[in-house]
Amino acid sequence: MSESSSTSTKPYLIRALYEWCLDNGYTPYLAIWVNEYTRVPQQFVQNDEIVLSISQSATKDLIIDNEWISFHARFGGVAQEVWVPVNHVMSIFAKETGEGMGFEVIPYTPNESTINESMINEPNAKKKVLKLVK
Repeated sequence: MSESSSTSTKPYLIRALYEWCLDNGYTPYLAIWVNEYTRVPQQFVQNDEIVLSISQSATKDLIIDNEWISFHARFGGVAQEVWVPVNHVMSIFAKETGEGMGFEVIPYTPNESTINESMINEPNAKKKVLKLVK
């Protein structure tokens, strides 16, 4: 297999360090570069970056695949769905020790892979409406 056709090691290293954090009782955090293809709580983004806990107690339905990291979490009491291109992960580290690994950021562009556009444009489509019943 030539270098150009091999898959990136980045998602494998992220998964390995996530497991390492859990095995050692540490809290795994991701530092993420944010652009229009990153669905994160915008009120916490500073200088196009955000740091998020991906611990088991902070997330629900965490998936770290080869192209995307996704999970549900609560921010300020509001449930949100988070989608991050793996290429936007700047680092993964243990909150308690700072140990981890940094990565090169390669901006995601939609033509790089097959992604359902609803994954990017969906946040407002799933708003739940509560009715007052008397």
